[in-house]
Amino acid sequence: MPQDATLGLPVDTPAQVRSAEAGDTLARLLEKRIKGSTEQSRTSQNAARQRLDALGSRHLGTTLHLEGALQQAQPAFLPPDEEGHARLRRLDTGLRVIEAAFPQVGTDIELCRLTCALLEGAWRSRALTPPREEQRTTDCTCPLCRRIPTPPARTLDDYRWRQSAGRPLTVKTWPHRRELDSVLTGGWSWTRQLNDLERDLGHRHRFEDDILVFHEYKRVIDTIDTTRLTRHVEGRLAENFSTNSARALVSGVFSAHKRSVDEYWLQQHASGRVTLPQTNPLTQSTYSVLQMLDCLFWHVAPDSELWQEENLASLLLCRVIDDMTDVRADALTGEISNFWLADMPAHTKALYAACAIALVKYGCMPEAHEPMWNTWLMTTTIVWMGLTGRHALWFDGITQGLPPAEACPLCDLQPNACTGILTDGTTLTMAPRPTAPALSTRTAELSARCRDRYPGTWPLFDTELHAFEALHGPWYGDVDSTWEILRRTYVAAVEASRAAPSTARAREVQQDSGVVGSERFHTLHDPRTGREDTALLAYMFAGAHPHFLWNATGYRPTGVEGDWLDG
Repeated sequence: MPQDATLGLPVDTPAQVRSAEAGDTLARLLEKRIKGSTEQSRTSQNAARQRLDALGSRHLGTTLHLEGALQQAQPAFLPPDEEGHARLRRLDTGLRVIEAAFPQVGTDIELCRLTCALLEGAWRSRALTPPREEQRTTDCTCPLCRRIPTPPARTLDDYRWRQSAGRPLTVKTWPHRRELDSVLTGGWSWTRQLNDLERDLGHRHRFEDDILVFHEYKRVIDTIDTTRLTRHVEGRLAENFSTNSARALVSGVFSAHKRSVDEYWLQQHASGRVTLPQTNPLTQSTYSVLQMLDCLFWHVAPDSELWQEENLASLLLCRVIDDMTDVRADALTGEISNFWLADMPAHTKALYAACAIALVKYGCMPEAHEPMWNTWLMTTTIVWMGLTGRHALWFDGITQGLPPAEACPLCDLQPNACTGILTDGTTLTMAPRPTAPALSTRTAELSARCRDRYPGTWPLFDTELHAFEALHGPWYGDVDSTWEILRRTYVAAVEASRAAPSTARAREVQQDSGVVGSERFHTLHDPRTGREDTALLAYMFAGAHPHFLWNATGYRPTGVEGDWLDG
């Protein structure tokens, strides 16, 4: 993050920063830091559009505009209670120690202070303020809201499988420690490898610095000696300063605070002292600014790019994808930051989900990956979720029958980098999608394998491959590995949806996706084919019909249980 930390903000303890003001102050800080879209990014987006137009995609279509999140007023939250003030004082003590040693991360520290104050106020307001009625889907007749489905009912027992790290990798991607040998930790190295293939910024294998954010995950923290690792990182910092490593310390403090406030209010609910409603006071704006800190810490870009609109849009929509998938689990655990429980209209939620799908499509295009560091973040996130078994594609989305493909607004969503989602807003376009006239050699082989083994699914599969190659161009990936993954994930889910409803069948697909992920995840690290495979899998997991992912938009929670799961 930028090193100039002269923000004109209070330097007293965060307990003295009223929660009612924290959101506004945080939004102003973000507005001050955000830089407009770069000329290089605009050139790349124009080149992508011109290439699609050459395939016949230049059609007038329906447009929907999403207002920029920071342009909206922040709600006023209640101040923290006594326990909240104590948590904020402890937070400030830790942050002052880090700031004294590493003043270069002063901006990060101020973000942490304000975000935690906002979090404290949001939780207390949720517990003590009557929730407002959410705008019902029937109030809106736009193409997206008309498409919001009714997903299957779920209970806590449906989430016993949920593990952040996924299964241990069958083939290691690096020789390290047992507890790091997972798809989750491998995902950091993998994403950085894709970002850093042409320009080595020294971030490629820095997962050990980032491991401090595992405070957020109860299952993992039990298996990693975080105290020893913290000393290791601090010792290395004293000898060879790294701004990103110092940020990891702030990230650990933030994650620990977030978990402590989450657990406190869930315990208050479980004991009967308060009753948490199944909504929370996060508007579109407060949701977005609350997620920014988490995203900035998990996916740190070079300082020169960190505050670019393109990077921040990718970070926010990466979290939207995550929240779409985890919405039911987070409903049951009471997670405050999940925006499907937030006090915003269903139409806004649908627009956010559509933006995420549009960005996945854009991330499948070669033009998307030239300008900046985190351009592979959305594509790798959606694939990683698919290969840990967390994806709604084959868990929540397997319902009887397929939605009609004709005039499908989700299929017709045009690729979009959504760069103004925080600032000036972004406009989605729905128009007939382009299609490649013929498949390239390797993609044709995937189509042939599907035709031979799954003739009922093949017409849909083949159609999506043509749509993918219109976005991506000829595909040069690993046919054997990619087919094995698709056969046991996307194809299996389509096959399951074509049969009679079966929770057991959905669970089989969901569980086997984690198995194939542990077996095949290492192939995505191949510098020759990894990017190709990742792009195709991302498209099939998030952009291809019948859009199982979209089913997560229709969920309405029924009860807060407070089961811990992963945190």
